[in-house]
Order: sequence, then structure tokens, then C-alpha cells
Amino acid sequence: MHLTTSPVDWYAARAAGIAAYLLLTVVVCLGMTMAGRKPLARWPRFALEEVHRFGGLLVGSFIAIHVVTIALDAYLPFSVTALVVPFVARYRTLYTALGIVAAELLLALAITNRYRDRLPYAFWRRAHYLNLGVWTAATVHGLGSGTDRSTPWLLALVAASVAAVLGTGTLRMRRSGVVAGGVAVAGVAVVVLLATGPLRFTPKPWNASSFDASITGRVVQNVGSTRGLVSAAATADGAQRALIRADLLLEPRHLDATSFQLEYLPSGLLCTGHVVKVQSYGFDARCKVPNGSRQAVHASWALGAGSTFTGDLRVRPS
Repeated sequence: MHLTTSPVDWYAARAAGIAAYLLLTVVVCLGMTMAGRKPLARWPRFALEEVHRFGGLLVGSFIAIHVVTIALDAYLPFSVTALVVPFVARYRTLYTALGIVAAELLLALAITNRYRDRLPYAFWRRAHYLNLGVWTAATVHGLGSGTDRSTPWLLALVAASVAAVLGTGTLRMRRSGVVAGGVAVAGVAVVVLLATGPLRFTPKPWNASSFDASITGRVVQNVGSTRGLVSAAATADGAQRALIRADLLLEPRHLDATSFQLEYLPSGLLCTGHVVKVQSYGFDARCKVPNGSRQAVHASWALGAGSTFTGDLRVRPS
């Protein structure tokens, strides 16, 4: 399922999630405005309903892009089950689960809208209030699991969204503009305190020249009568995430050729070179990145079931 480590895919996943959240905010605010006794006077009601409906379709489209691109990306590998069943994913389990619940509730609401004419109006109207729950879950999901959640620009977008929904909701309950403004400001304060406090995100190094990590991988052997190929591929998880692959071409009495590749995640930067020393359970390698910097890599592991292994990786400037 994880077909790429391209940074384009990673950026697309984040951008789609942010776009879906902002559109959802607009849809929720528009829905509360339409439900009031005094909807926007300059717009005919049918036009508001069409904008509201089309906005909902856009939200669903961007959520689909968000989920698919996350499924394809290898930076934070999610299984299909982890993407559709809450509390299965190991990455920030609670906040990821809230995102899944929000997406699935939104799908259920889309179905009720599709069959609105066949459902009792009272049921449809009460179910429609779940949009507020979807928006709330999406807000907490973004603040708790988004890798951009502590950046000023995203914090400003989320704060503006919270202010808009809380302010519109307060006006919907026919409170004064002063009260609505106070509620909106209080919501913004909560967002800022959470994002800069308990939910603050500290990113991992980007293309770190020196790091240690744990590795999990597999050894594959294809040995013939005159020569053989032994390959080791693993995922490194630590201060810097990475993918490594080492290939050894064996002759009957000596090592004929070697190759090594270290791919930094999520940037996709490649460090390519050769294995310089082979041990019983590990190897030493040297590689070079496009800017000319050289890295010394040491990997050691213990074999597990079948051809799998777990161990440690050390990368240092050479």
C-alpha cells in the first residue's frame, strides 16, 4: 500500500487535509446561517443551499485525497485497517481516531442528505447537527496530529476557523455581537494555548547528517551455482526516519560488487555508495549525497522469524 516516499505525496496529504478543514468550516458556518431566522439577505435561499451542497462535496473530495495520499506515503505508514478503524493506528492514536470518526460521520451525513426526501424532516434536521461534531473532531484531530500544527500560519488558520464557527454559533442562538465576539476570542485563546503548550509539535531533523535509529527489515538471498545476490532492506525509525538498502553480489570465493542506498524521509534525499565491510549480522557502508557530503553508516541486527531482522543504525559524517 505504501508506494512512494516522494515529498510531493507528503505535501499533498497535508494540503488536502488543511483544505478540507477550511472548507468544512465554511460549510458549517453557512449551515448555521441558513438555519437562522435571518439568513443572508443579499443571497436567495436556493443559492445558499447550492453553495452549501457544493461545499460539502468539495470537503468530501479533499478528505478522500488526504486519506489516499497518506495511504500511499511511507513516511508514516498506515495500514488500510488503521485508516478506517479508530484507535488502531499507532501514530498519535487518539487524535488520528478523531480524524477517522470525523470522516466517517461526514460520509454518514452525506448519505442522509442524498436521501433527504425519503427521511422524516425531524430526523434529518437532528442528524444534521452532527456537522458540528464533525468539525469539532476535525479541529482536535488537526491540533493533535498535524505536523504543521505549531507553525504560525496554520495556527492562524485554525484560530480563525474556531473564531468563525463559535461566533456564528453564538449569533445563531440570538446572542449579541459583543457576546459572540467574546466567545470567539475565548476559542482563539484555547487554540493558541493548546498548540503552544501540551499539543506543541517538535519536528524531527530534516536530512540529519548524524543520527541513530532502530531498524526493522528483511534479508533476501538469491544464490545460484556461480554467483549470488544478497539484499538487506530496512526502515529506520528514530531522530531521523529513513529507508536503507544494501546489495551484495557474491562470487564463490570473494565479494564481487556492492551497492548501498540511504533515503531520508520525508524529503526523499538519496545518499548512495557502497558497502565497505560485511559482518555476520550487519555491515559498514559509505555514501554521498548530491551536494558532495559523505556519510559513514553502520548497521547491526539480530535475526527474527524467517528472514526478518531488527537492530540499530548509526549514521555519521565521513
